[in-house]
Amino acid sequence: MQLVDLKGKWKMRRLEGPHWLEASVPGSVYHDLLNAGAMPDPFYREQEYGVLKLSNYDYEFRRTFQIDTGILAHDRVVLRCEGLDTLCELYLNGMLILNSDNMHRTYETDIKAALIPGDNTIHAVFRSPMEYSLRKQAELKLVNCADAVEGISHLRKAHSMFGWNWGPKLPDMGIWRSISIQGYNSARLEDVYITQTHGEGRVSLDVRVRTEGWVAAEREIVVSVHAPSGEVLEQRVSEKAGTDLHIGLGIDQPELWWPNNLGGQPLYRVEVVLNQQGKVLDQQTLRIKLRTITVKQEEDEWGESFAFEVNGVIIFSTGADYILEDNLLARTNCERTDRLLQSCVVANFNTIRVWGGGYYPDDYFYDLCYEYGLIVWQDHLYACFIYALTEGFEENITHETIDNMKRLRHHASLGLWCGNNEQELAWDEWNWENVTSLQLKADYIKQYEVLLPAIAREIDPNTFYWRASPSSKGGFDKPNDENYGDMHYWGVWHGKEPFTDYRKLYPRYMSEFGLQSFPGL
Repeated sequence: MQLVDLKGKWKMRRLEGPHWLEASVPGSVYHDLLNAGAMPDPFYREQEYGVLKLSNYDYEFRRTFQIDTGILAHDRVVLRCEGLDTLCELYLNGMLILNSDNMHRTYETDIKAALIPGDNTIHAVFRSPMEYSLRKQAELKLVNCADAVEGISHLRKAHSMFGWNWGPKLPDMGIWRSISIQGYNSARLEDVYITQTHGEGRVSLDVRVRTEGWVAAEREIVVSVHAPSGEVLEQRVSEKAGTDLHIGLGIDQPELWWPNNLGGQPLYRVEVVLNQQGKVLDQQTLRIKLRTITVKQEEDEWGESFAFEVNGVIIFSTGADYILEDNLLARTNCERTDRLLQSCVVANFNTIRVWGGGYYPDDYFYDLCYEYGLIVWQDHLYACFIYALTEGFEENITHETIDNMKRLRHHASLGLWCGNNEQELAWDEWNWENVTSLQLKADYIKQYEVLLPAIAREIDPNTFYWRASPSSKGGFDKPNDENYGDMHYWGVWHGKEPFTDYRKLYPRYMSEFGLQSFPGL
């Protein structure tokens, strides 16, 4: 239950600098500097190189907000941070309440003891991602993308912000997603997960609801399903809310979701309400699809097939990879993404691959993909680098993976989770084995063929998991083989091969290929 929304006007400056600038949250250092006229446009000529130097410094954000006694009366009051980019120390009324080191995670911390009635001050200090990455690289040298700042695989931040062959080096920082104060009494919804079983003329839903309670009391959970028309199809009330409940509902004559050009995209809603003595303690509303989707893999005369199967129908995927729409993430919004995805529909796409060098998009991205009939191939956010699977790194990415799988698994558009972009290929073809260690190669197997699949089986077992892109059979066994799994091909353009060479390939699933465009005038 949100009590105080902390988005809006803040102040920002270089750490302990002389002047505070107007800032906006969600936002970033670059965004605020650009709006204040204190930074050149990084997209004009070669000004990105001067802007890059700004990331060598630390920055701080500050604002005051009001708290009344009613907020303090809640049993629990937490600060929820949905996007801190990246190395952040967060203070409330001078008390350190949170350290973050992962742009892709959601952080929650109990702040009731730090709040006071009346004026409160929140203060965020962001440390330089450049200094951190280069320092860690000096301590342990890891293989790097040639077009990026060195050492960035030590830091859980969107890799392409540090440069790629298609984009500039602009490692921004700041509060880039929502930040709010939330209060709860007695209990709250910890997790809601919906699975579905399809039969003849009926879909059965299993709504698993986990609650967190800290006061002994009688509670109930009410689950209702709303048809695309808005009509309530079925409602179930649990007799008593336990910590882990399975509530079953059924939908007769279901309207199925189909990819673009193959059928409609009807929307169902599931509402889950946690009550205590007639009072709402917490609630969630999920937009769901009714469909089955997996990847069909069957042996044949060439090798093994690899294709999306939706509602029992094998489809041919047409689409493209989705990368950052803007290096200044504060300038992206639903309207801009909507225009982009509408153009995909016009181009007869039915699939979008969220590439592993970026970030997990906002919920509106997946909602729009649902509405337009676009299946989302979702990479986890590892690309073209080597990672050292230390104990701390493993713990960090485990939290990151769970956070994002729980947030995205109910979206109708989600069709596949993929472990990484081009790492298995790199170990096989880019000479990594001769420039690094067998320990790091073993770390790869543990991360992508053991750890992440195990999390997927626990958190989202109904969505197909693919170990890497490209991959064939795993274990570094010819990962870019056109007869198995998916394939990447950059011979045309990157390899300077002729267009006609496309005619020589017969991949089972070409998940990445293309041409780099000229820069905009």
